[in-house]
Amino acid sequence: MSLKLAFMGTPEFAVPTLKAVHRAGHEVACVYTQPPRKAGRRGLEVTPSPVHQTADLLGLKVHTPSNFRDEAERWAFAAYEFDVAVVVAYGLLLPEAVLGAPKHGCLNGHGSLLPRWRGAAPIQRAIQAGDTTTGMMIMRMETGLDTGPVARTMETTIGETETAGELHDRMAFMCADLMVDALSKLQAGVLHFEDQDAIAARTGRDACYARKIDKAEARINFKLRGSDVARQINAFSPFPGAWTILPVGQRQERIKILRARAEPGDGEPGMTLDDGLRIACKSDAVRLLEVQRAGGKPMAASDLLRGVAIPAGTMLG
Repeated sequence: MSLKLAFMGTPEFAVPTLKAVHRAGHEVACVYTQPPRKAGRRGLEVTPSPVHQTADLLGLKVHTPSNFRDEAERWAFAAYEFDVAVVVAYGLLLPEAVLGAPKHGCLNGHGSLLPRWRGAAPIQRAIQAGDTTTGMMIMRMETGLDTGPVARTMETTIGETETAGELHDRMAFMCADLMVDALSKLQAGVLHFEDQDAIAARTGRDACYARKIDKAEARINFKLRGSDVARQINAFSPFPGAWTILPVGQRQERIKILRARAEPGDGEPGMTLDDGLRIACKSDAVRLLEVQRAGGKPMAASDLLRGVAIPAGTMLG
């Protein structure tokens, strides 16, 4: 017998899980997603979220409340009598009345190894901090921020130059597989949970907060260590995109750096050490591997250098 569930999610990250849960044969009685937003080049087109569009294709009923402060919204949710709610990157605060309405509560797919990196940007902050591993976890939601007990875990290695965008896409499919497995065990009555304090004691992972990415963080500071600069670049790729100022001919051009690698090197911070975009930092250096000019598409740094000469001794930033 399948589970009757609500699916609650909004961005592209949640789409693989919605498809997988539906494909597994569970009754997705309703999909909750954030309301359509203005999008498009001029921000004039009202566009449903990726989850909304997927739900329409699957023929699923969709609700788009702005929040759950309205008592009528909470009652409408409870009236479905869900077995469980599946929550992946929904983006709205769920009050206790919603969290407790389904028979088995709300299961959340979270992209970190909890209790490390609770909060809005766990993928980016893991890369920025230099973590070599991360993972997906399925936890039961509580009113606290990502504090609930954990049922399922799938770990993965973070590549040396892997960007947040690439890790994000990999982990979206990990979440889908892990959630289907969790629902199968829930259905069989063998889904067990471990408190995050117990996980911390067992693994040595202390709780920390993955604050939302601020665009003001994106300007590259070459007065940091080369490893720190490389991690900043990879963590903020593709959004918001770490950037610097690059001399192009007689003008200064703002350019996004989308991938980088720390390398040995010594020189004044911000100075190119060769003609291949190896930039000196406070200590060591950073090699720029992928860039994007204003209005252009991402390209390999080598492609940029075919059209723009940036010799050793050039100052960036």
